[in-house]
Parts: sequence; C-alpha cells; structure tokens
Amino acid sequence: MSEAVEQQQSTPDDVGRKLPSSYGNPGAEYAAVRSGGAGLLDLSDRGRVRVSGSEAISFLNGLITNDMKTLDEGGWMPAIFPNVQGRFIASVRVMRLRNEKGDKGDVPSFLLDTEPETHHQLLKSIERFTLAGDFHVSDLTTDTAHFSVQGRNSTECLRALEVPDEIRQGRSVATVTLNGSSLTLVHSTHTGEDGYDLIIDKSQGTSVWEMLVALSAKPVGSDALETLRIEAGIPRYSVDIDESMVVSETNLDEAVSFTKGCYVGQEIIARIKYRGHVAKKLTGLVLDERTEIPRGTRLTSPDGKEVGNVTSSTFSPALERTIGLALIRYQFMSPGTRLTVDTGDNKVHSTVAALPFVSGSWQIAT
Repeated sequence: MSEAVEQQQSTPDDVGRKLPSSYGNPGAEYAAVRSGGAGLLDLSDRGRVRVSGSEAISFLNGLITNDMKTLDEGGWMPAIFPNVQGRFIASVRVMRLRNEKGDKGDVPSFLLDTEPETHHQLLKSIERFTLAGDFHVSDLTTDTAHFSVQGRNSTECLRALEVPDEIRQGRSVATVTLNGSSLTLVHSTHTGEDGYDLIIDKSQGTSVWEMLVALSAKPVGSDALETLRIEAGIPRYSVDIDESMVVSETNLDEAVSFTKGCYVGQEIIARIKYRGHVAKKLTGLVLDERTEIPRGTRLTSPDGKEVGNVTSSTFSPALERTIGLALIRYQFMSPGTRLTVDTGDNKVHSTVAALPFVSGSWQIAT
C-alpha cells in the first residue's frame, strides 16, 4: 500500500468509532511505536467523566484505592474503584485539572478516564453522590475525542502544540490551546513507551488527527496495540481482569495506597496484603515455542497439577517469543518457574516472567 493511500485511509470518518484492526500494515504500526518513531491511537471509545465540586476530593477518596489528597493540580494517578467485597469495578486515571472558580473560592476539578467496558460501571459508582453534597458529575465521552501519540519521538511529533516542559516527564496534565480550542494534554503510556494523550472537543477531532498524521504520527490499529499492551504488561477488562477478581489479584499495585483513610472495600484489600499474599495473581509468561494460545488455556505444574490459566497472548517482535498474561496461583508465580501450557492437543513449556516484558522509554520519575 502506498503512503498516500495509507494516509488517506488512516483519517477517521468519525472520531470515537471502534478502533480498526489495522491501517494496512500491523508490523509497521508496531514498529512506529517500539522502534523510535511515533504511533497514533484513537482511544475515543474510552470513557471520560468530569467530576468537580468542593466535596469532590472527599467523595472520590472514599470510593477509590489511591489517595486523592496527594494529587496536586497538573498531575494524575492510577486508581481502582472496588466494591464492598474488595472486588474490581473499574480502573481509572484520575487527572487533576485546574481549579474552577466557585462562589466560595477555588473548586477542585478532575477528569476520570477508563476503559470502554467499565465506563457505565464507573458512572453508576459516582453518580449516586450528586445529590449528597457539592459534587458534580459530567459524562464527556460522546462530546470529546481522545487520541494518543506513543513512542520515543512523541514529543517531537507534538512540537506544534508547544508541549510544556513540566509535562514531559512524570504523570502530568496540562491544558494547551490549539486552533482556538482548549486541549487536555496528558503525559501517559498505553504501550510502555513515552507518550501523550490528547483530549479535545469532538468537533476538532478530525482536524487534530490529520495534523498529527502530517507531523509523522503513524496510525496504529487494535492488532498492533494488543501486542504493545501485552508487552507492557497492561491488563484489559473482560480479558485479563473482571468483576470476579479481588483488586489485589490484578497486579495493578501502583493504583493502591495502604496509608490513606477508609474507602469502599479497604478492609478486605488491606487484610489480603497484611496476611501475606493473594491466592492467585496476574503475571507474565514466556513460551518456549511460537504458537497461538487460546484465552483460558490451562497451566500445569511439573507434577501435572492445574495452577492457572492464560488470559491473553501474542507473539512479541521485541522478544521474538510468544508471551502472555496469566492468572497463576501464588506458589507458582515466581519469575523463572517452569509451567506447561496445555491446550489439550498440544503441550508447550513456558517460564513465568515479571511484568512488564518490555519497559520501553516511559519515565515515571520527574
């Protein structure tokens, strides 16, 4: 496919649609992100919810696993909404925007971003508090577009936005103006590589997409993104994690604070931590052979006992191996442990591995 044809086909007819499997060449799309370039993702089907009000911090802090009180303006943190049994409802990024002006002074404002499958679960968890105090909730999902530029060249690709120095490292959020419109810029990763999310009014979506393509960001489809996110050890809801899992089993440890005050499900989550460990946890797996592994394929120990199952897998070009995420019993999840992947028709040897498989260029520290 010629570059001109590929670029034409990579312009979305309508932002917010389901991400296509590819834009013509999944291998080139993967390489744009992993090999020093810049890949462009359309993440508009993710959920985006704005929360504000003088009581926003106290209400949210009672609902999520991380500590809202430590989040300053211009920063973001990962967090999980658990239920009263400590089980998973939704993982989110909580972004603290600029304070709003209220009748009694500045009012905190937040943007919550979550996976498409957990969007309505998130809304249901927080909307019930809108009548309980000064706590306002707005669903921005259908009114906004959400793109992400991922890869070592992402900052250079966004030079037209004059990316502020303070957002180039760490979990940072800034508001910039583009073509007269306000754009939320988030330093974040979906691939293990350095990157930025751009959240803008939907009416500006197509023009911003075309601008990013013109600045050498290569559109990336869901096939390449699936490989990138597994290499980065990022679980997906309804694939690797779901509502049946206790938060501690998800391997999203950075999203949990054990020093904050009470929140929904805290007692169970804390009890699991302080008793020593969970019974099972999501971790990595590297196979000895290149092969396709169906989701749910069981894992067995050297003595034939079933000890877990594969939740997702892919062939990793970076490692030149088949890799996967797997839910494994605690006694067998130490890196280096040998397990057998048993599809019924075929048995393949594998090794438990720490996550992420590929760390890329993403930097948390400022």
